[in-house]
Amino acid sequence: MLEFLKRLYQRKKDEIKNVREKINQSNDVTEVRTLGETLDKLKTELDELDAKIKEYEQTTGTEEEDETSDENTEEENRSTSIRTGGVHMTPIGHFGMGNQSRSSVDIYNTQEYRTAFMEFVCRNTEMPATYRATTTTGDTGAVIPTTLMHEIIRELKSYGNILSKVRKLNVQGGVEFPILTLVPQAHWIGEEKSSEDQKLEANEKVSFNYYGLECKIAQTILSAVVSLKEFEDMFIPLAIEAITKALEIAIISGSGNGQCTGITKDVRVKNIVTLKAEDFSSWAGWKKNVFAKMKKKYRNGTFFMAQSTFDGYIDGMVDANGQPIGRVNYGIDGGETYRFGGKEVETVEEDIIAAYETAAVNDVVAVFADLKNYAINSNMKMTTVKWIDNDDNQIKNKVLLICDGKILDPNGVILIKKG
Repeated sequence: MLEFLKRLYQRKKDEIKNVREKINQSNDVTEVRTLGETLDKLKTELDELDAKIKEYEQTTGTEEEDETSDENTEEENRSTSIRTGGVHMTPIGHFGMGNQSRSSVDIYNTQEYRTAFMEFVCRNTEMPATYRATTTTGDTGAVIPTTLMHEIIRELKSYGNILSKVRKLNVQGGVEFPILTLVPQAHWIGEEKSSEDQKLEANEKVSFNYYGLECKIAQTILSAVVSLKEFEDMFIPLAIEAITKALEIAIISGSGNGQCTGITKDVRVKNIVTLKAEDFSSWAGWKKNVFAKMKKKYRNGTFFMAQSTFDGYIDGMVDANGQPIGRVNYGIDGGETYRFGGKEVETVEEDIIAAYETAAVNDVVAVFADLKNYAINSNMKMTTVKWIDNDDNQIKNKVLLICDGKILDPNGVILIKKG
């Protein structure tokens, strides 16, 4: 780690020298101002690295003494605490409080690891051996820092109209779980259970596999990043946008082969309605063929369809008395909320659900479901692996997530197909 920090220190010095040369050569005021801001950031990072290097040099040679001398340890802790704002840094770069043992410290949550991870992703700098992730290929890999991972998980839970609605699980893969252990139900003691409940308890089980989801970020996008905060602010949305899009497509239409089993591809879904054009554009057709098939316990679901499908066929639909069935509320912030027959409508891109106009006969053009009955199973541990794209000769970063997804209770799902 000490050698790595020294190499990083020298690289920052070289960057500062290059920036200063550019400032001296430039006649553009705006460019000089921008270069000056970059120079300030580099100087701050250089000072931080210098402090870390000095700290490592002081602690490395006294490790044996520290183990036998409480007095020396306390003195070192006080000295270190002054330099790190009250947080003690041990010789191997873990943050702890006081004499906290190394084994209880998360090495992926340290400033050193986050800096090393940034250099690995942005400039292809090899990770120190202590931090190097083991991969199943010849690629080099690194675990995403804990703080970064927590932020990604937090954003994934709220980002995306589909992903934010599904149930999130973290159960062992390859093991069959009865549905009722994941979606519990209550019964009175001695109560006779319905045939539907008995069938669900006896037969309905689900197991999750280990599928890899990857998103690729080009090296050139991140190569100009100079500070840790700038890197983390840029890396999170890049990863989230790609992962969310892939997951949302899989939730609706995933094949189940090497990926999640989508709602429209799950063979357990038996409620399928086919609507001809005249029925699809009329309230009577929807009321008779779709709404009449909704069981009371499953009527809290949402319609999912392409934006053009809603705009062309649902928006403005009225009943026999001229009362509006399809409604749109326009918010003062420019937002729109859609409802149809009292149900919420979420519009999606056409790569998730085909638009009615362009769909082939028997294609799914709308889905009604309560996504709390769909589960994504993942421990949300992500790694980043370097990958060379031979098609365009670019180095890219693959963010890998292991997950699977399935419907827990298919009885409340209705698929609407084009007739």
